[in-house]
Amino acid sequence: MDLGLTEAQQMLRNSAREFLEAECTEAFVRAMEEDERGYTPESWQKIAENGWLGLIFPEEYGGAGLEFLDLCVLLEETGRAMLPGPFFSTVVLGGMTILDCGSDDQKRQYLPGIAEGQAIATLALIEPSVRWDAAGIRTTAEPAGDGFVINGAKLFVPNANVSDYLVVAARTGEGDEDVSLFILPAGTPGVSQTLLKTIASDRQSEVTFEGAHVPRSALLGELNGGWPTIARVIQWGAVGKCAEMVGNGQKVLDITVEFVKQRIQFGRPIGSFQAIQHHCANMATDVEGSRYITSQAAWRLSEGLPADSEVAMAKAWVSDAVRRVCATGHQCHGAIGFTKEHSMQLYSRRAKAAELAFGDSREHLERVAEAIGL
Repeated sequence: MDLGLTEAQQMLRNSAREFLEAECTEAFVRAMEEDERGYTPESWQKIAENGWLGLIFPEEYGGAGLEFLDLCVLLEETGRAMLPGPFFSTVVLGGMTILDCGSDDQKRQYLPGIAEGQAIATLALIEPSVRWDAAGIRTTAEPAGDGFVINGAKLFVPNANVSDYLVVAARTGEGDEDVSLFILPAGTPGVSQTLLKTIASDRQSEVTFEGAHVPRSALLGELNGGWPTIARVIQWGAVGKCAEMVGNGQKVLDITVEFVKQRIQFGRPIGSFQAIQHHCANMATDVEGSRYITSQAAWRLSEGLPADSEVAMAKAWVSDAVRRVCATGHQCHGAIGFTKEHSMQLYSRRAKAAELAFGDSREHLERVAEAIGL
């Protein structure tokens, strides 16, 4: 396996970095933390014009037909720039779910709109139990007339406040994995959402369903057949967040190295002291190791190979490694790195949110232990 970037991937990374450095400045990121929507329609349309929203959708649905590994190259850059808004939730959680299990008619109905920037989607999966297995899904969808009635509650639904469509996981049978997926307009009667206060100042909501009626055409895939798709989406989400964290950690390393070169103490740059040099070397090792283990997992998912162990190893390692990178970056900066005015806290807060998404390191270490027979 060659973990180096192809020429096309290098071009994608370069163009993404150039665009984000111009359009996603730190000032913009800070402004979006205070904005009720968390993004601007103008920036969203520019992202759509770049082709990012349809990057991995087939050309017949308005996409570019690229692979998940290519998307991870882009996600590393969005993590580096702290891109605010519903890009991840729309493409990875909403769009890829529809692409995986939707009918041809459903794909034609929803994917072109997503690719063009005309529709925002998200996945309503996690519930108050905060479990990442099928048993954690207690929201129900019961047959009623020509459709289903959904009742229950979902937590930490990303960008539900601005989404046009919700993809909802609901229990439809008595078996452990009798779970189905439904797609419905966010404004469906009986659906309500409440924004939650989060450490990353992103837009996550509690979404409740009280007698929300959906037609049978809202069912994505087979009845009681949604869990295999959900399991794949959790893997895509975990590795996608790893890619974002790699970009995050790389930027923390970059700004830390620049700082220690400029900060003078005892008549010399603090970067000339061996202790600081070793701190930065450890950070670089963590970032590069995270990049390789993420690339391996993303490659296996792109190739359709078994990747349970690789995904779990990547999420466990990267979550802890980027936490170390941020902590060491704060230590090298000293007191200024802990102030709200400094950019370090922006990266640290986002790293903590990504660390918990799709299972923390403890959850994934247990999966690794199970995979090796323990």
